[in-house]
Amino acid sequence: MIPPAHPDVAVIVPTLRRPDSLERALRSLMAQTGVADRLREIVVADNDPEGSARGLVEGLATESPVPVLWRHAPVPGVATARNTGLAATTAPLIAFLDDDEAAAPDWLAQLIRAHEALGADVTFSPIRGMTPEGTGWARPYLDRFFGREGPAEDRLIDEPYGCGASLMTRATALPGPAPFDVEADQTGGEDDALFTAVRARGGRFGWAANAWVEEYAPPHRATLGYALRRAFAYGQGPSQEAARERRPLALIKWMAVGVVQTGMYGLKAALLTLLDRPSRAEALDRAARGLGKVLWMPGLEPRFYGQAEIDRLARVAGR
Repeated sequence: MIPPAHPDVAVIVPTLRRPDSLERALRSLMAQTGVADRLREIVVADNDPEGSARGLVEGLATESPVPVLWRHAPVPGVATARNTGLAATTAPLIAFLDDDEAAAPDWLAQLIRAHEALGADVTFSPIRGMTPEGTGWARPYLDRFFGREGPAEDRLIDEPYGCGASLMTRATALPGPAPFDVEADQTGGEDDALFTAVRARGGRFGWAANAWVEEYAPPHRATLGYALRRAFAYGQGPSQEAARERRPLALIKWMAVGVVQTGMYGLKAALLTLLDRPSRAEALDRAARGLGKVLWMPGLEPRFYGQAEIDRLARVAGR
């Protein structure tokens, strides 16, 4: 493919009160190689009502080889932050990097190459989960939980992942001024709804096997309890999608799958706990996902983002 005449890629970094992690993420983007003719700008969507990231972003912008823009998204919420970042750029290709991630120097180049070679609408990259020292017996599971595994080679895939560490063609994957549903601001899942719509339009999902990112789970998230709440929320996804689309047979199927999954893996987790096996974490994860398929109803969604995260950070700071 002939490269475009002008830079055509923007990277959006939503952030909420993580200055150290944000600096690491931005420095990794400023150090990208092989994309001087493609990377137009980096956009930081500051989701703190107080706009706490502005000074850091503006300071780093003076060191950056490409423009680094700060935009304020004062209403706390993950979908609002993503939409705010999108509104700040007209780039036709949009990459997302979370503020707790750091990209390898060739991340964006590898992502663009795979995206274009595959003709994908959305392309995802692998993630290596990094939890803090001293996390305890569940650390191997947590490293995998915060990571992302996929095929060993670039290829089209059937099922999407999450928005973090991805590249999207704006015209086909991100239509309209605010493609992320703000109803998901506190719970997450805004990317699930987006990708369901992409699939319905005949969109294609790709995998860039060599576009590596590291995700550094902060201590308050690097716990088994947090991971199991996230697993429960992931499990809710198929049932919630079936309910949104008014497919009762599919909903019944997913709830039945959830009952079996909860029972089978719940018993396995109990046995492994009696034997004090670390692998009980994976069994608990599968049981939690099964329970989510059963208890999918509105009002039962765990809250991970927006005001919930602000409150969580305040509790951590007050310890």
